[in-house]
Amino acid sequence: MSLESTEPSKARAAEDPGDDYLERRALRRGNAGWVLLTGLGVAYVVSGDYSGWNSGLKEGGFGGLGIAMALMGVMYACMVFSLAELSSVLPTAGGGYGFARRALGPWGGFLTGTAILIEYILAPAAISIFIGDYVESLELFGLESGWPVYLACFVIFIGIHLWGVGEALRFSFVVTGIAVAALLVFAVGAFMDFDASRLNDIAVDHDAFGANSWLPLGLLGIWAAFPFGMWFFLGVEGVPLAAEETKDPARTLPRAIRWSLCILVALALLTFFASAGARGSAALQDTGNPLVEALQPDGEATALSRVINYAGLAGLVASFFSLIYAGSRQLFALSRAGYLPRFLSLTSSRKAPYLGLLVPGAIGFALAAATGDGARMLNVAVFGATISYALMSLSHIVLRRREPHLPRPYRTPGGILTSSAALVLACAALVATFLVDVTAAFIALGVYVVALAYFGLYSRKHLVARAPEEEFAALAAAEAELERH
Repeated sequence: MSLESTEPSKARAAEDPGDDYLERRALRRGNAGWVLLTGLGVAYVVSGDYSGWNSGLKEGGFGGLGIAMALMGVMYACMVFSLAELSSVLPTAGGGYGFARRALGPWGGFLTGTAILIEYILAPAAISIFIGDYVESLELFGLESGWPVYLACFVIFIGIHLWGVGEALRFSFVVTGIAVAALLVFAVGAFMDFDASRLNDIAVDHDAFGANSWLPLGLLGIWAAFPFGMWFFLGVEGVPLAAEETKDPARTLPRAIRWSLCILVALALLTFFASAGARGSAALQDTGNPLVEALQPDGEATALSRVINYAGLAGLVASFFSLIYAGSRQLFALSRAGYLPRFLSLTSSRKAPYLGLLVPGAIGFALAAATGDGARMLNVAVFGATISYALMSLSHIVLRRREPHLPRPYRTPGGILTSSAALVLACAALVATFLVDVTAAFIALGVYVVALAYFGLYSRKHLVARAPEEEFAALAAAEAELERH
């Protein structure tokens, strides 16, 4: 049921700020087809194939991380099929927030939108640090990792976004294509030196329950590896945020979401098996550059390892660039509807939400420059992501039960069973973040408390009736009231 039910008084409490309100907050429509959106979905994630996932080997070993990856793959598959249905029902820039707003009321919408924002503001900040590390390791222009590199990342790539969404998505598509092609080349090279005996070469902890050569950290290691299994897919759920800039979104979004996930599953399997089989799980568990390490068994750089090193930078750029896009659209939608300060949703003459790009960018840069701790920020992002996954899956269940006759151009295979599986696995992943980084989990909770205080004390009393997500929810309230009478 709704967190605030479908009380008509809540719908009437929303404000109408005037006829020109939405005109000053309009995105450029019809710029993206399903191919560009598929590229966007892959771009969100592709940096996770190059680094980060391998820390899961330290938590669960090859078998533990493999099972965690499979379970998280199931979670993402179930969730994105649910999102494909929801995005065909409500194709707006609000994405998950808009779905939860209709299903769970204003509080549910705000909880979901805030969780998504935590993910999409913290992840680019972390990736900017990783880009700095890559630039330093590659000795590009003699630069060292630090705030000048982080600042350059935000300035250059936010600048491209301000230029226009069409240009931004095409740039993202090209860089993502380079990163994906390099992963395929890597897999061919790594499989030429593949040895299955290297997969399970991590020492067994015989004190761990259920430990063996494939599960050297025991059964609990599978659970602890959940957050790292997510890195092969983290961010793909952001495709619906492009809804208002998409051609025929009711058809395009479900198609792009499905194709994105299929490509990501294939890349995850190739990367995971090729890396561990070429170099060994033990050698990869602590390295910051597992693919390059997998191609250098003697520690000596090869022509292929150098190519993959540069391609890793391209993958980081692709994910950084696309996550900035996703964060700006989520902030735009929440601001336009009054959940956050309204001025943040103003758009430029090129129909770009300039403050929605600049403000999160400034926050991300400040965090990167002040802490330099990319791993901690990514763990905070993962915590926010798992909360949003649980709430979006719950939204699908609630809308299926409460509004079974709502027009659905696309229907999730398996219906409620599919979204229920996503909900259970998302909750398990949320708890698993406490096993990996308790500090990161509590940082995310602290941000949540501050955001909820702002919403409870101020913004919930100043929602905008004309925002698409609010209109959609008001329609549901009106229909429910008619049925009661």
